[in-house]
Amino acid sequence: MSTSNNSPEQSQLGKTSAYQTQYDPSLIFPIPRAEKRAEIGLKIVDGKAINLPFFGMDLWNAYEVSWLNMRGKPQVAIVSVFAPADSPNIVESKSFKLYLNSFNQTKLAGAEALLSLLQTDLSNGFGAPVQITITPQEHFGKAAFRELDGLLLDRLDIEVDQYSPMPTILSADHSQSAVEETLVSHLLKSNCLVTGQPDWASVQITYVGAPIDQEALLRYLIGFRNHNEFHEQCVERIFCDLMQYCRPQKLSVYARYTRRGGLDINPWRTNFSTGKMPSNLRSARQ
Repeated sequence: MSTSNNSPEQSQLGKTSAYQTQYDPSLIFPIPRAEKRAEIGLKIVDGKAINLPFFGMDLWNAYEVSWLNMRGKPQVAIVSVFAPADSPNIVESKSFKLYLNSFNQTKLAGAEALLSLLQTDLSNGFGAPVQITITPQEHFGKAAFRELDGLLLDRLDIEVDQYSPMPTILSADHSQSAVEETLVSHLLKSNCLVTGQPDWASVQITYVGAPIDQEALLRYLIGFRNHNEFHEQCVERIFCDLMQYCRPQKLSVYARYTRRGGLDINPWRTNFSTGKMPSNLRSARQ
């Protein structure tokens, strides 16, 4: 699957689309990560970022997944996709939805047949192997909610007059001993890179290092309010800005975005390992 010339403007975002209801993997529209990564100062060689300062995952949850069994009876499930941050591509979200809709009138032998197709097609789209789990209807009742743990930045009574990112306001007090803390805000809002539609999120920042100025951090996060960028790109920008201006020894940035079109996207970027990924339990707003 060639993605060298794919750009967001060429995707189906913001355009009238004919909804295919028969399986069609060609609907997946990959977009290379390299261009936006170059924009935040990461090194690009042969169209791919190298020596990434982070690793992590994009955790996708799809709540509108349906197909037909071999007798024509509709089946429903929730699908979770875990795409590695070092994959060369993201998959544009509307194309993801159109691809999932192409199963709506497609007969499959069962969830395992669906899993096999998803595994192949989405790995091709992201350009790297993805992990996929399918939650069948009988397990929906076990779904749980969980808010991000951490000290709430939103408690701070601050004045805000800037609604585009200003990384230069970020700072940490390097005269103080290093701390380990987790900070959370539910005030992150950015806008779709193509359509300008709002994307709402909660963000969790865990770090070890000089104490970060919390008021400045909250203003910085609120500064994404008029910023146009995809979810994954916003999280990588936050990570790189914090590394540059606060210089923590360890850093993790995790955002849980509310769903649009039956999909939520939850990027996680970190430079240290705890031996496990963050929880994929959805928040109340998801």
